[in-house]
Amino acid sequence: MAAARRLWRTWGSVGTTVSSSSRGLASVIPRISQVDNTSDFLGKHSSRRRHHPGVLHLKSVSLPPELVETARFLVDQSSVRNMEKQIKALTNYLWSRKRPVEITELYQKVHKVEQQLKEEIAHAHQEDSVSPPIQIDQQKLQRKVLNAIRKTTYHWKPLKYTDELSFLYMVARMDGVFAAVFRAFHEIHKRVPDFQPRTLLDFGSGTGAASWAAHSIWGQSVKEYMNIDCSASMLALAEKLMKGLSEEQTPCFPGVYFRQFLPVSPKVKFDLVVSAYSLNELPGYSERVETLHTLWRKTDGFLVLVENGTKEGHQMLMEARDLILHDEEKVAHDPREPYVFAPCPHHLPCPRLSRDQPLPCNFIQKYQPLPFKWNPPQKEERFSFLILSRGSGKSTEPWPRITQPVLARSSHAHVHLCCPDGSLQHAIITAKKHGSDLYQCARRSKCGDRLPVLNSLSELSPEAEEETEDEKGPADKDQS
Repeated sequence: MAAARRLWRTWGSVGTTVSSSSRGLASVIPRISQVDNTSDFLGKHSSRRRHHPGVLHLKSVSLPPELVETARFLVDQSSVRNMEKQIKALTNYLWSRKRPVEITELYQKVHKVEQQLKEEIAHAHQEDSVSPPIQIDQQKLQRKVLNAIRKTTYHWKPLKYTDELSFLYMVARMDGVFAAVFRAFHEIHKRVPDFQPRTLLDFGSGTGAASWAAHSIWGQSVKEYMNIDCSASMLALAEKLMKGLSEEQTPCFPGVYFRQFLPVSPKVKFDLVVSAYSLNELPGYSERVETLHTLWRKTDGFLVLVENGTKEGHQMLMEARDLILHDEEKVAHDPREPYVFAPCPHHLPCPRLSRDQPLPCNFIQKYQPLPFKWNPPQKEERFSFLILSRGSGKSTEPWPRITQPVLARSSHAHVHLCCPDGSLQHAIITAKKHGSDLYQCARRSKCGDRLPVLNSLSELSPEAEEETEDEKGPADKDQS
């Protein structure tokens, strides 16, 4: 309730016009008419509104018991000092990690800072009319430029995952990575139940969390799990986690392979390709482009990309999205065109990437962390994700996605939607205007769900665009 009140103070009272720059919203006029009930999924049972087909959120995610047991054993046997302190430092560092600055961008920045310093020196000289003609000390100027660049430029350096750092990464991030990837896989599984992948490729596999998540969802359907990571220490740890505590040292499920390099042949394809929290570990833009092209060429079904739920993570995913959608390679390895499966309901530019106020498109997944003394009973993973599929996507419903927590009031619900026309809409949904089914579906939806509505681009009548005083609840009238 406290969070709802804070959101209410931010958004204002019902009926108040919100500017287009506020939270990146394009409009406050709902452009929805009725629930998409063509398959009669609601029927006469009101309980189905709570579980309508647009619901994708999960209450909480738990790691497989075998994985938890092995991780606890490794921690008990570890001799790492100040483990809790190191884990916190590593978590904060990975969350704030950014892409490396390109050389051309750095040169432009140096030139701009140098010009600014020269102008400041010249301006100071003009104010002092007694001074002799100005002579700029180039060495002193270069030192000032270098100091300014160091203070304002992110210093990226590659992470070398040794045995100790790999172990710390497992303790700090394995459960959160599992939760985010599991949530992305869950959307594929729920929306395309007939999709049963037989092969999986995980680029930047780390501790193998994606393989565990895929096995938890699709079970014995997956016959081959190809884990790719450049760190031999990380691969050894992932293999140890996979074998568990059994005396036979056999994997917990068969078909798991560990490699340091991607398969070379372009003919080798996988039903499901994953890259989780790995794009910002590549040393530059050209390496990201090459890697994304390779991953897409190896995708036969779905490509899943997951990154931090920060502006940086979201921008990397949108960079990857545009790169693959507008890929113009001369050699076509697969004639099927790419299609944005999730989270975007369109192929248009992301409306959150505005120049004035860019906002990350992120989602939250609750999960039960590894049972260590420094972990609470439940944690949240804030992440951004992108799922691309091969094919036209004509069988996918063009339903808008909910991008912020739904604010359910006494007689109406505030829903913020990313719509198929590429706009962000703030819809105020009531049972009187939009029908009981849509109203109840909206109230029971969460951030990240899809709202099953028809005619998302149809204009409502002027009467329907006004919020009447009769439809306000007592709490709303107090706010007015």
